[in-house]
Amino acid sequence: MNQALQWIGENRHESPEIKISKRFAFVKFLRRYPIFLLAFGPPLFRSQGIDATKGEIDIWSFLQVGLLGAVAARSIYRLASAETILIPKQIRSIFRLAFLLGLLFTASTIYSPSRSVSAAYSVLYFLTLICMVEFVADVYKHPPNWIQCLFCLRFIAFLLVALDLLTFSFAPAIVLQGMRFQGVIGAPMTVICPMIAIISAYGVLHGLESKGRSVFYLLVGMAGEFSTQTRGSELALLLCLAILGAGWAKTRKRSAYLCISGFMASLLFSALILGMIGGNRLWNIFNRGQSAEGIATASGRTELWKFVIQYCSAHPQGMGYVAGYRILERMHFSHGSLSNLVGLGNAHNTYVQVLSDAGWLALAVYLMILIRVIYLGWRFARAPALKTVASSSPPSHAIRCALVLLVFFLANGMASADYVVPLKTMFYWQNLIIAIILGVLARLLVSARAQQLNFFR
Repeated sequence: MNQALQWIGENRHESPEIKISKRFAFVKFLRRYPIFLLAFGPPLFRSQGIDATKGEIDIWSFLQVGLLGAVAARSIYRLASAETILIPKQIRSIFRLAFLLGLLFTASTIYSPSRSVSAAYSVLYFLTLICMVEFVADVYKHPPNWIQCLFCLRFIAFLLVALDLLTFSFAPAIVLQGMRFQGVIGAPMTVICPMIAIISAYGVLHGLESKGRSVFYLLVGMAGEFSTQTRGSELALLLCLAILGAGWAKTRKRSAYLCISGFMASLLFSALILGMIGGNRLWNIFNRGQSAEGIATASGRTELWKFVIQYCSAHPQGMGYVAGYRILERMHFSHGSLSNLVGLGNAHNTYVQVLSDAGWLALAVYLMILIRVIYLGWRFARAPALKTVASSSPPSHAIRCALVLLVFFLANGMASADYVVPLKTMFYWQNLIIAIILGVLARLLVSARAQQLNFFR
């Protein structure tokens, strides 16, 4: 593979990045870092999901496990054959917490209603963790072009959107959920489109690529997201775009003026739309015909969360990894007025799902991991902290954009549990973003340490 060395920024304390030649760059990038293949899912051409706790397995299940197994096997081989594995202690502490979380998931198989399924998902969790560790250890010594990592993820998301549109042309039942365009199972539009929009918006604001390309991807992402008609992801996307705008406004005075002007113009435009359409019609557009009670209960999700919290208050250890909730939920809601909630598959909330999987201790560990990642990332993303690297260099841009993407996942996780369920595309995407953040942090920590050593010489 043709590679060239190019220094990041102007500081020679930083490691050279690997720049892959443009010819077949996407394919070569995936060959160099196959962990990004997990972002494909792969897509599942099913009209509805299957439940492993009922013994339901199909060819797509084997493809999912096979893809993760192949990437993990390569990671295990590279880790086993490596002469040294160098990871800064701050990053190691996060991996220790992730390992502890995996042990809690594994321990939950003891009391899980379906021990085999919980044990299988525990193995899949550890295989994903091994892939992340190998990636961080690899980029610690041979860092990639970090912006290329994000653009690669965006291109994968764009391919999945194209696949959803193609599938809609010959099998609309697979991608439609009622009147909503949700996409192929394994390639949810509610995640891949906001990813495209956020990365492209960051590229537009900071000039990381041609304006035409960024605007094209931004329009694709925004159009795809609003076609899903999903309030949770739409609100999370708007929050992230607001964060990007506020961050861009701090870069220079002209940006601040433009940001404030745009905000004032949006307020005037919103007032104009409100006056023309009317409050009642605007509310009907927002709630999409749903009753106020349905909105207040998050379409019945609060009943699921109430059930989990009550159960875990009496059983602090949780229900059992993945399988526990699926089985106990069917038993609890199979009778009565809430029988329509049976078969939803998960708690529809990332944090409640972790609680149901392995109890309060697992939830605390999971939150500690997220807080630690965000704290370290924010610490090095701030301009004063980036003394070891130019503020306009690929690492600084990559960590800031990745943090915004992680914020989207955390916000959208209030309405989806797929971010903590192995084999789900959203699970892979969140872990890939965390791996990128940890990889960038590892390089920045090395740069900071080298600068300190030179200072005392």
